[in-house]
Amino acid sequence: MSFKIFKELTKFRLSLTVLFSAITGYFLAIESVNYFNLLLLFFGGFFVTAGANSFNQIIEREYDSLMIRTNKRPIPAKKISLNNAILFSTIISILGFIMLNSISFKCFYLGLLSFLFYIYIYTPLKRKSSVAIFFGAIPGAMPCLLGWVAAVNDFSLASGVLFAVQFFWQFPHFIAISWIRDEEYKNAKFKMMPGKNKSNFAPSLSVIFTILMIITSIIPFFYKIMYFEISKYACLVIIFLGLFFLLKSLKFLNSQNDYSARKMLLFSYIYLPIVQVLYVVDKFLLQ
Repeated sequence: MSFKIFKELTKFRLSLTVLFSAITGYFLAIESVNYFNLLLLFFGGFFVTAGANSFNQIIEREYDSLMIRTNKRPIPAKKISLNNAILFSTIISILGFIMLNSISFKCFYLGLLSFLFYIYIYTPLKRKSSVAIFFGAIPGAMPCLLGWVAAVNDFSLASGVLFAVQFFWQFPHFIAISWIRDEEYKNAKFKMMPGKNKSNFAPSLSVIFTILMIITSIIPFFYKIMYFEISKYACLVIIFLGLFFLLKSLKFLNSQNDYSARKMLLFSYIYLPIVQVLYVVDKFLLQ
């Protein structure tokens, strides 16, 4: 298998983005770095995520062939056989689970729960109801929990806040994608648009969840959480970024066109990693 096919089948950049959240959760929880566990988290988290993405393409191969955005993926484009794709996905998934279990059983459990949610709930639900966005946001927000547990082998309110920020962030993010790709999704029998058709409903949801995301992101400043506090400097920057995100959401609600949806989507890609980096930088440098 060529590296290009590997990247396409595993959604390489998406897998790395998900892994970034796990690493953020790890560094926010640790007092000293266990480099062996960090390596296990990095590769274990990547392989489990990559395996889930690969199985997603295996399950949706017939639907992917119907969309311009996805018909060049390895399986519909016949770059790899179905059997080889299944074998590859199984091997990297098992390898990932072994690595996570080497950190702790809780890490294995979180990885498995996220994997099963993505493959057996979110993936088939996409063809039945836009509620899939809600269920997809759960495994999508798991990585920060995984990183935290990899560091301290326990859950906490702090890890719950990290989970909530990423959970709420996914709604405007995926609603923008659903809006832009609405016609393609419908042609491929995916029901991803909240409210079924383009209307006030989906942009209104974007605004609501953006507000929830902003409120959640600054909880560590106003409410003292063990192991997770942010300085006034970080809080001000996060508020500024959140208000800018909210402005994009309100413009989307007002105009309800692909251009404003794309603007909101592009900023969503910037917002989350910046906020996560701010949390870490604030912990080690600003406090």
